[in-house]
Amino acid sequence: MNARADTAARTADGLDVEAVRARFPILRTEMQGRPLVYLDSAASTQKPDQVIARLTRFYEHDYANIHRGVYELSQRASALHDEARRKVQRFLGARDWREIVFVRNATEGINLVAWSFLRPRLEPGDEILVTEMEHHANIVPWQIVAGERGARVVPAPITDTGEIDLAAFAERITARTRMIAVVWVSNVLGTVNPVEEIVALARAKGVPVLIDAAQAVQHRPVDVAALGCDFLVFSGHKTYGPSGVGVLYGRAERLEAMPPWQGGGDMIERVSFEGTTFNEIPFRFEAGTPDIAGIVALGEALDYLGELGLERVERHEAALIGHAQRALAQIPGLRILGEPRERRGALAFTLEGAHPQDIGMLLDLEGIAVRTGHHCAMPLHARFGLSASARMSVGVYNTEAEIDALAAGLRRIAAMFQ
Repeated sequence: MNARADTAARTADGLDVEAVRARFPILRTEMQGRPLVYLDSAASTQKPDQVIARLTRFYEHDYANIHRGVYELSQRASALHDEARRKVQRFLGARDWREIVFVRNATEGINLVAWSFLRPRLEPGDEILVTEMEHHANIVPWQIVAGERGARVVPAPITDTGEIDLAAFAERITARTRMIAVVWVSNVLGTVNPVEEIVALARAKGVPVLIDAAQAVQHRPVDVAALGCDFLVFSGHKTYGPSGVGVLYGRAERLEAMPPWQGGGDMIERVSFEGTTFNEIPFRFEAGTPDIAGIVALGEALDYLGELGLERVERHEAALIGHAQRALAQIPGLRILGEPRERRGALAFTLEGAHPQDIGMLLDLEGIAVRTGHHCAMPLHARFGLSASARMSVGVYNTEAEIDALAAGLRRIAAMFQ
């Protein structure tokens, strides 16, 4: 069966998947002489034609440096950049455009909060609470600032099903907890964490909370004002936008109290050799020339998701992950990591007798792209007694036929290693 063809162009949720697929030029690519089956969207999503066109059009017709030129082209580029910030504001449900800070990716956003917000507030013996399922980007920055200040990172346990043990999590919020940092959707297990309950626990104790939403905002609607978190981060390249651009959302009162963490142009108000005064938020955190074209193209990607409707996207992808769970569970020797009550986006697995690297290479021979390794989540793999796994992950363009192609490929691999 051609894995690019689906039995029904329009799924039960009303999403015309074939029309969606037609918007992604790379899906017409062949790999190893076969149609590309791209199941690695948790690492990076592919880009629709309108995002590619917006990026090209900006460089061809609108490019100039921003916020510094009085000539028309610079003014036009500045307006497009600033409108992209407001698109992000609307996409996240932020109350104020000043709460949107452009960074390179979610990782840089976490580092910014660690160094500018948390580090000045840390004292010896203080604690930063995370979970065992965090991406390294939501562990290592906290470890660095904690090590410098004599504080420590405390991991909250996860259950055998791959969910946060909320009772144990609540017990670990102590008088010394200075920050809670939690992933919304696990990049390995696909577990959807109860961030609303976590934020409520944090606020009841007066502890700031950061949500790593790098695997969430492309799969479900988000409203940061209703959620009540202090900070939230995501990456453009996982959200059908370009790489090299990301977003830090921070409540205005938090950002106002934070010093700059990098110095340079456009983050200043006045500079002299006697001293420097800094710009207002968010500009004080955006030193130097940003990825202007990437930011504009990110705005286009968010427009695209808005056109599709994130509620429909969520239903479509939930159906795909459910289909994958059922199909892969029938393969002899295959173990799916975790059994969370709610799973989105990603599913990791092992196959008895086969190294994950071998799984990835053999699937590639059939034109199927999956991720192998520790997925930047070594503590999580250690929790499950593993050093690595294979992972399939879905985007809005994937079909059940592609999941079936993956399952058929894994059956053949399982037979090879029995």
